[in-house]
Amino acid sequence: MLRTPARRASVLVAAVSSLSLLTAGCGEGDAPADGDTATNAKNAEASPNAPTRTGLTVGFLPKQVNTPYFSVADQGGERAVKSLGSTFKEVGTDQGADATGQVSHINDLAKQEVDAIAVSALDPDALCDALKQAMEEGVKVVTYDSDTKPECRYAFVSPASAEDIAVRQLELLGEQIGYEGDIAILSAARTATNQNAWISSIKEELADPRYKDMRLVEVAYGDDEAEKSYQEAEKLLGKHGKLKGIISPTTNGIKAAAKYLSQSSYKGKVKLTGLGAPNDMRPYIEDGTVEAFLLWDPAKLGELAGHAAVALASGQITGREGQMFLAGDMGWFKLGENGVITLGDPTVFNSRNIDDYDF
Repeated sequence: MLRTPARRASVLVAAVSSLSLLTAGCGEGDAPADGDTATNAKNAEASPNAPTRTGLTVGFLPKQVNTPYFSVADQGGERAVKSLGSTFKEVGTDQGADATGQVSHINDLAKQEVDAIAVSALDPDALCDALKQAMEEGVKVVTYDSDTKPECRYAFVSPASAEDIAVRQLELLGEQIGYEGDIAILSAARTATNQNAWISSIKEELADPRYKDMRLVEVAYGDDEAEKSYQEAEKLLGKHGKLKGIISPTTNGIKAAAKYLSQSSYKGKVKLTGLGAPNDMRPYIEDGTVEAFLLWDPAKLGELAGHAAVALASGQITGREGQMFLAGDMGWFKLGENGVITLGDPTVFNSRNIDDYDF
């Protein structure tokens, strides 16, 4: 499995005994008491040394259930929640673009009086009313993998920064096509927060002089559905005769695009990279359809989300920048601006290392 970057730097170890002092004054200079629930809660006092509550119920709501990526991610969440003495509950829709279904599940979880919800948002806006209502009722809300607006949750567990993920994908494709030619992006749902952040960063990065001979000709959307993504990949190749490469920043999308390329005359001629799971992509690395792609360990992402959810419910963090919490063997993590918790850098997979991973 992927190695999580070490978080136990000596300064952190030395500071563990005084962490409560670092956060004890969080209430000073707080927002007025008449602010919204999330703002007041984020500005409340927190202590990383507060006892971890047990007997909690933590609901996980992925973008889509029964997909390899989220199955692995939520298994990581389940492992973390159970190890902390609480109950894990996964709910969700089997469609990759069903924000309405996510709203229904959020409302159901709130009615069941769960203590925390970890959700991978299909839409940054559509879930907000339901999540805010859940927070009003005392539910601690964490997003993971894909975020909502910051005011609609307490913390966001991010694989890495949007810029880093986007830049690395573009670099990989640039290296493979000699930094020259037309390229396309095969995304998931049009509303997916993480997808749109990466696409925006890719477009910005294309302004760098080293990409002056590369041109983004289209962004297509496969809604994270295998058949639709396959069809969209086929359309891209049929529509753009000079296409040199495709970036698919979604595990379902890159797998479907690889399947199409492997069966077509474009195999080996049109390069494909993006975000994929090693077990999904191994056949296409082995047969030469794909040279390299990247991803973080989804199990670790889910595990971190589980720890963050319990830490919130235990008062060890509230979502305020600068707070820290211990995520089991993964070590200490620090909340950044807007409550963002970053897992670490992604790993590039290729023929030399792909057999070292199993997820």
